Amino acid sequence: MSLLFAVRKVQYKYSVTLKSSVMKKNDQNGSNQRRDFLKQFATGAAVLGSGILAAPLAATAAEISSRDLVSDADEWFGKIKGKHRIVFDCTQPHEIMPFAWPKVFLMTNAATGSPGSDCTAVVIFRHNAIPYALNNDLWAKYKLGEMFKINDAENKAPATSNPFWQPKEGTYKAPGLGVVKIGINELQDDGVLFGACDVAMTVYSAVAAMGMNGDPAAIKKEWLAGILPGVQVMPSGVWAVGRAQEHGCSYCFAG
Repeated sequence: MSLLFAVRKVQYKYSVTLKSSVMKKNDQNGSNQRRDFLKQFATGAAVLGSGILAAPLAATAAEISSRDLVSDADEWFGKIKGKHRIVFDCTQPHEIMPFAWPKVFLMTNAATGSPGSDCTAVVIFRHNAIPYALNNDLWAKYKLGEMFKINDAENKAPATSNPFWQPKEGTYKAPGLGVVKIGINELQDDGVLFGACDVAMTVYSAVAAMGMNGDPAAIKKEWLAGILPGVQVMPSGVWAVGRAQEHGCSYCFAG
């Protein structure tokens, strides 16, 4: 499928969804939802229509080869070990779930006789979950909490730092379980592997550039430099999810 055909298909899908939305009854809540939808539609149309999506995707194809992402990522999958293997496909900022589920996977395997040495959990950040792979400086500079609608765990305002990177002790609690250590760094200590979609970084860094009249290439380079320690950049998130399954991981949708 050509990129142009794919873009036209997305535009048609947005058009159909918009018509359906307008036909809903005109109560107050419906009006608010339509206004939010129209804002999202306008942003999506601007990204598609301006060519800002097509150009970064074309550049990405060359960058994958020049940066040897494929060989680096393939080598990274060699870290998967043990009998029990799972990949969590994280596409959205789904509250604590992308981080709680790997913890639950390891906890319950340990409780049923399978130690950590016999288990591997892989988490792939792609699409709207890509900011979780980025450091605090980038969250502050590019207002990623506002951009991706991710709130701080304590004050519920848009997060100005990555809420799951080195969180304060006791930040996350679960009824019946108490404090749960589900920071990315804490999960890495437990052996959880994290990967991040290069295509998503290309697209969203270009969107950030569009919003501040910046250079997409320069901002993409800055985002790559700001990847969290231990997080492996993947040619794409869907590529990584597929490769993880080829390496014996069961699939779990994490939002």
